[in-house]
Amino acid sequence: MSREFWDESFSQEGYVYGKDANQFVQDKSSRLPENSHIGCFAEGEGRNGVYLAKLGHHVTILDQSEAGLSKSKELADEAGVQVETVQCDLTTENIQPNQFDAAVMVFGHVPKQDQPFLLEQMFRSVKPGGVILFEVYSEEQLSYGTGGPPAKEMLFSPEDVLGWIKPYKCLHFFYGEAERNEGERHNGVGHVIQAMVQK
Repeated sequence: MSREFWDESFSQEGYVYGKDANQFVQDKSSRLPENSHIGCFAEGEGRNGVYLAKLGHHVTILDQSEAGLSKSKELADEAGVQVETVQCDLTTENIQPNQFDAAVMVFGHVPKQDQPFLLEQMFRSVKPGGVILFEVYSEEQLSYGTGGPPAKEMLFSPEDVLGWIKPYKCLHFFYGEAERNEGERHNGVGHVIQAMVQK
């Protein structure tokens, strides 16, 4: 979806996906080394990045939407933490390699043709030995209607994800149902793909 779409979405009053971190991020955050430098990709309004900053990590939030990044700063101020923000198009711009100890992405949905590039940017941004974790909606989500893009073209297949993570040490992989109640756009049981790998 376009920068204009997300700028409009994130310019609305309140937080579209709420202020609380995604449950998968909360569940796996204990596996991240203390005081990590974490890149939060396609992070939108900053809920996951701010949560990780509250745990003592140094967080860089990357997103194409200036409105989302502005909201991230506001949420960080509210929580009494600092985050760095970087405005960029993660489907076209190369990210500096080996800069983060970990990378996180939650529901970063882009067209299928752009998915390999986005994931490769996450992997290359992390130092050797670092961790990458992400949760996205699978193609099965279309029949659930509880959130995410209403088009298969914007959803992920488990075969693709398994192919992208194959070169790395797999710490966690899940393909199935999960309940997500996040703001006004993720409500109820959905179908997700989760992965956590070590570079």
